[in-house]
Amino acid sequence: MTAWFKRQKRKVTTTEKKSVPDGLWEKCPKCEEILFKRELIKELMVCPHCLFHFRLDSGEYLRILFGDGKYEELNPHLRSADPLSFKAKKSYPDQLKAAVVKTGSADVIQTYVGAVGKRTVVLGVMDFSFIGGSMGSVVGEKISRAVDYAMQRHLPLIMICASGGARMQEGVYSLMQLAKISAKLARFSKSGGLYISILTDPTTGGVSASFGMQGDVILAEPGALIGFAGPRVIKQTIGEDLPEGFQRSEFLVEKGFVDRIVHRNEMKETLGKIIEFAHDGEVAVA
Repeated sequence: MTAWFKRQKRKVTTTEKKSVPDGLWEKCPKCEEILFKRELIKELMVCPHCLFHFRLDSGEYLRILFGDGKYEELNPHLRSADPLSFKAKKSYPDQLKAAVVKTGSADVIQTYVGAVGKRTVVLGVMDFSFIGGSMGSVVGEKISRAVDYAMQRHLPLIMICASGGARMQEGVYSLMQLAKISAKLARFSKSGGLYISILTDPTTGGVSASFGMQGDVILAEPGALIGFAGPRVIKQTIGEDLPEGFQRSEFLVEKGFVDRIVHRNEMKETLGKIIEFAHDGEVAVA
């Protein structure tokens, strides 16, 4: 109270602190710089100070790879069911409804056909914000149909992976998707198809153990967490400290699990070069 009376005596005026609108600024988790959200979006959600790659939703990846070009969504009608009548504090159907409202997407993955550079491609994009990017029956079915579409039309297949693993609410139905997708990709490879896998933060569990690591070319964004079990679980299991940067994309490139780390603003150009090289100068598919 004493400080307040001194202010009155000296005729010091005070003003209310102006609040900063929510969503206007973003703090970088790596370097802790405060970033203006509008400028960060222009940088494709990459911190200009330390190059930390923020997570993106499927719509943002579409803008990066397809730009203003035309593209078509494949099988948008597919929806997850509740085959096990899963019991929890919050019902599985309610979890799905909440995830749809949160993300604006029908499920974790959306698949499209569009042009990257001069080539028409089939693209699948996973969204980690939809129930942790967990893989259920719809994910398996959409990827399987995307592989069939690419195989029938001799198109390259690109998958942008972001997942915490299998969806426990679907139990064994979720686990079956691993074999289902792997079998489809084996047929696609045997037919001469090109499959490019892009690993983003995080790509873990059954997704990394199956189609995430089955690409003819495996790319990764900088600093992405990639692995089967998380580093904490592995450390507790083996009882030893893990190497610095363990399970990050830079570590996996060094060990040969990933072919190349690609900055987000170079992804479209890099994909175009890989596809052109694979097709060895053939006429672009219309």
